[in-house]
Amino acid sequence: MRRTAVRLGRLDLCSPVMPASGCFGPELRTVTAMDRLGAVVTKTVFSDLRSGNPASRLAETRAGMLNAVGIPSPGLTGFRERTLPAYRALGPKVIVSIGGLAVRDYLEVAAGLADEEFAAFEVNVSCPNLEHGGLDIGTDPRAIEAITRGVRERGGDRPVIVKMTPNVTSVAEIARAAEDAGAEALTVANTFVGLAVDLDSRRPLLGNVTGGMSGAAIKPLALRLVMQASRAVRIPVIGCGGIGSVRDAAEFLVAGARAVQVGTANFTRPTVMSEIVEAFPALLDRLGARDVDDLVGTLATA
Repeated sequence: MRRTAVRLGRLDLCSPVMPASGCFGPELRTVTAMDRLGAVVTKTVFSDLRSGNPASRLAETRAGMLNAVGIPSPGLTGFRERTLPAYRALGPKVIVSIGGLAVRDYLEVAAGLADEEFAAFEVNVSCPNLEHGGLDIGTDPRAIEAITRGVRERGGDRPVIVKMTPNVTSVAEIARAAEDAGAEALTVANTFVGLAVDLDSRRPLLGNVTGGMSGAAIKPLALRLVMQASRAVRIPVIGCGGIGSVRDAAEFLVAGARAVQVGTANFTRPTVMSEIVEAFPALLDRLGARDVDDLVGTLATA
């Protein structure tokens, strides 16, 4: 077994490294060592066709970017016919990210994909809940439980990973709600809500006014959330937020993650995931670790 192999619930992965949803596509296979990735995560799919938010959708910041893409989606039919086969052809296990604007939307997508071939669901709960005033669904523990249970029941016998929003008062409470409902892992976390301003026009740089902040600037914030979530639950955590090097990835493992997702760094350095995977064995040697598990949750805070 490779020293970098990890287990996430029922998922056995050859590596702890995978792309974050929306930050990787099949076109990057020519610059990525696909056989070294633990999995690939699709862009979030909704039941219906979605065009996304009005322009402008991206705003660069000093240490990352804001996005308000609005999660365009080909809908279930387009995803089944075109998107999913392209991801399956890459080789690694496929984790399908699903979204919705109400609990029933998630269950519809899960049922519509139940008979397809892929490894696991990642439930993106950083979507506005139209049933409760537009707040992120991921801020409501009851909605988290209902979505997680429903996806497990309707989506076939496959693991469910809940991708948490960081925009909550208590990440531990939300993590426990997902675990209690049967989630086999958590992804911590999605983007932080932010604002960019055009001083000359005195208008927001994004067409949606606010957007999700990602990139190197959020790494300390994401590390804290990973530590808190991993100490609140027994299921494994996938760390996400500002990872751009093997040292970044290892810091997330020490904070409590068992695997990591690389997001914004893929846009500026498409080879970054391959670089991280290739550098892991040497870093493990330097840290005196036999394998990835030797690092997980070793942060000393007392």
